[in-house]
Amino acid sequence: MSSPFFAPHPVRHTIPRFFLRISLTALVNALAFTTTVYATDAPLTLAEAQRRAIARSQQLTAQGYAVTASYDMAIAAKQLPDPVLKAGIDNLPVNGADRYSVGNDFMTMRRVGVMQEVTRADKLQLRADRYELNAQKTLAEKTVTTAAIERDTALAWLDRYYAEAMAAVIAEQGEQAKLEIQSAEGAYRAGRGSQADIFAARSALAMFDDRASEIQRRIRNANTMLVRWVGDIADGRLAEKPSTDTIRLDPATLDGELAHHPDIAVLNKQVEVAETDAKLARANEKSDWTVEVAYQQRGSAYSNMVSVGVSVPIQWDRANRQDRELSSKLAMVDQAKYERADMLRAHVAETRSMIEEWNNDRERSARYEHELIPLANQRTLASVTAYRGGKTGLADVLAARRNDIDIRIQALQLAADTDRLWAKLNFLIPTDDAMGGMNKDIN
Repeated sequence: MSSPFFAPHPVRHTIPRFFLRISLTALVNALAFTTTVYATDAPLTLAEAQRRAIARSQQLTAQGYAVTASYDMAIAAKQLPDPVLKAGIDNLPVNGADRYSVGNDFMTMRRVGVMQEVTRADKLQLRADRYELNAQKTLAEKTVTTAAIERDTALAWLDRYYAEAMAAVIAEQGEQAKLEIQSAEGAYRAGRGSQADIFAARSALAMFDDRASEIQRRIRNANTMLVRWVGDIADGRLAEKPSTDTIRLDPATLDGELAHHPDIAVLNKQVEVAETDAKLARANEKSDWTVEVAYQQRGSAYSNMVSVGVSVPIQWDRANRQDRELSSKLAMVDQAKYERADMLRAHVAETRSMIEEWNNDRERSARYEHELIPLANQRTLASVTAYRGGKTGLADVLAARRNDIDIRIQALQLAADTDRLWAKLNFLIPTDDAMGGMNKDIN
């Protein structure tokens, strides 16, 4: 890796041969750590991980079925209600000589008929429109899900990437600690050191081993989360980290860009659904008619008959029924609009804060790269040189070594936090590749 966070300490010609051997050994082991722990499969890139996560998402599949269901309901809602078949006997005598006879009394009729509600065309269209808008709202929610999958997959990928990077740093320092134990033992046998130096060096190695154990747990946890999104990758290697120096958002036009944020798009559709409900409530102020046609058969001595009727609901309490329903739907329209405006305002403020924090973290990372890490390296080199020259004790070398690794781990943690912010900002809106794949699935 080209980042100074992972590079071995620079070696100068004035460094004693002992420290040169330490650095070369550490370099070999640090490189071996990242190339032998995992399988030799093709490295998994961030983009490929996101593609796999989207392809295997069950939530996207479920939302696809919801879209299909809404479109099917839109077609059904546009049809007239089913006609009603009616059959019965009218005016059947229950006493007297003609009791229970269906043909002796002139008023007794066997009836069969059909009743059809004639729903207004504008109501049918509005009902269909509402289901179509529900389908479009679900599509917008599918976009929200796609963006969340890309973001969360990127976070999981970056967590494992940086956990492995920290493990490489600790492995390098652990190898150097082993060589320092050998040096302390050699100095003790030569009468130039003490047993305390040996114990201090062994304690330092134990601390490195403990940190290595902890970082291995972090790697396993990070890998578990990555597998949750991309499936089994057999602990395969990760590719190089993509460039995280830029984001797809322009702070100067942030308000306009976030107006197309998937969450805002969902609320836009919610507003349209509420407006359609209000139009439907207004259309309900005009009653639908019901038409009925019946054929009535009487006894053989009498004529058969045909009846035709029309039923119209009487809206006798419009102020407390139809008008209240319309008022309720109009209030829901205003509710949806204000929720959309509030969410947009919150997204803009939150995103501006994240951009500011991301820029600040990038500045701090540059400071670690160009100042703090080189200074820690120089302190370590100076301590080792002084120790070999008998001018200082091993405790100073170990303290410098601890400071070195702490600075490098801090730099890696800061870089991880910075890139996590980058992922959250860069995948607020799905990438074109993700949207292209989703549209292909819809078609």
